[in-house]
Amino acid sequence: MSRAQLTSTVEQSSGGVVAPFLAGKNKIINGDFSVWQRGTSFSNPANGSYTADRFKMIYDGTGATRTISQQTFTPGTAPVAGYEGTYFMRYAVSAAGTGNTYQGMQQYIEDVRIFAGQTITFSFWAKAEASKTMTPDVTQYFGSGGSANVQTTFVTQTITTSWARYSASVTVPSIAGKTIGTGNALQFGFYVPANTTSTLDIWGVQLEAGSVATPFTTASNTLQGELALCRRYLPAFTGQTDYIGYAYGTNTALWTIPFDVPARVVPTGITTSGTFNAFALNTLAGVTPSFNEASVNSGSVLAGFTITAGQGSRLQIASNALLLFTGCEL
Repeated sequence: MSRAQLTSTVEQSSGGVVAPFLAGKNKIINGDFSVWQRGTSFSNPANGSYTADRFKMIYDGTGATRTISQQTFTPGTAPVAGYEGTYFMRYAVSAAGTGNTYQGMQQYIEDVRIFAGQTITFSFWAKAEASKTMTPDVTQYFGSGGSANVQTTFVTQTITTSWARYSASVTVPSIAGKTIGTGNALQFGFYVPANTTSTLDIWGVQLEAGSVATPFTTASNTLQGELALCRRYLPAFTGQTDYIGYAYGTNTALWTIPFDVPARVVPTGITTSGTFNAFALNTLAGVTPSFNEASVNSGSVLAGFTITAGQGSRLQIASNALLLFTGCEL
């Protein structure tokens, strides 16, 4: 897009007319599915578990087989000319199961005050293996100790077999007279048909103020910014990285890992996969780190191996390893 085109293109907002690629316009984080810190394929993820960063799987019923996976656009095939997305999400149901009343994905947007009393527009690009319906909604979740949830549903969208953009608008209710509790949020969701097989591809998810779907942009409008937003909810460490620590007791070492971005809340645990190596003088051992403690700015892990109390040590996260500090998601 040329400078002249950019200048001449405008969008609606509650504050008037602003540039269409303004950071913060889109309240959906990772709407282009560029960040997958937990992995790139999830077979039968548990109800309530996260897949692509910030997107949570939700469903009920039994017997269905679901796979959420990262898919790569062939160069030149992304749905928006001039904005070549790299990845999209595939939500595949290969066995229908029974007793489903809902299945889909959610994202919690911090602070139930977001969009209260405003008209908002949801937009996205999608295609399916056959004509399918998808129903989006937003729910005002007033948090622990707060008022009862208030759900507002968008018009159901009919997805075709070719990439196309879909959009719908609703007015979010006022929060006047409501009690706002701990952990409150605006909960966005989209739902695919239950008790049937389907394959839905989706990209470019956007939720914004106004009654018009404006040009898509990520929440931060930068690659690094989007990763930083994701890491507020999931401090994640991988690759060939090293952290210095010490043995606070015989055969037990501790390492502190600073976070790139302050976490939303203090993490409560970790999950690990792959290879971790601990070093002390001439000792090298494969270890499995366990959670010790954390703040919003860093976390510490410990592991047992042959080491003398007070001795310095080094923890290496190998190229195939992943260390996630958990408990920060909404």
